[in-house]
Amino acid sequence: MQPSLLKLLVAAITCLALAACHANEPWVEVKGKRFYVEIADTTEKQARGLMFRDELADNRGMLFVFRREAPRAFWMRNTRIPLDIIYLDRDLRVVSITHNARPCRTQRCPSYPSEGPAMYVLEVNAGQARSLGLERGDTLTVGNLELPWPG
Repeated sequence: MQPSLLKLLVAAITCLALAACHANEPWVEVKGKRFYVEIADTTEKQARGLMFRDELADNRGMLFVFRREAPRAFWMRNTRIPLDIIYLDRDLRVVSITHNARPCRTQRCPSYPSEGPAMYVLEVNAGQARSLGLERGDTLTVGNLELPWPG
């Protein structure tokens, strides 16, 4: 096999493998941009969040899933990367957005409260919400994920 053909074959297999990795991953779509998300649906996962991470890929995020709608407040203690914090109600409608929440490495970190009851919270890299034109009242969609819709 010719070296150039072998390189092309390896590249094609790599692309297929990467696409397959996303096939079953949970995702949230924001104004046409898809974020593959880690799910924080336990107290332990929610307490840790994105702490101690040095980077977050452009198409990645974390979705916090709570059992009920309630006022929420997040902080950035031990978080090393600036984030947008997007609060969502039970219908995945944006309640409020904290833009560019800054890392905090001190004992006293500011709290970033929602402007209304939220059942879900999406964290993505800082600047994403503004660059996508996300606003209060916009609705997000999800895939590969069953959310605990209230009954």
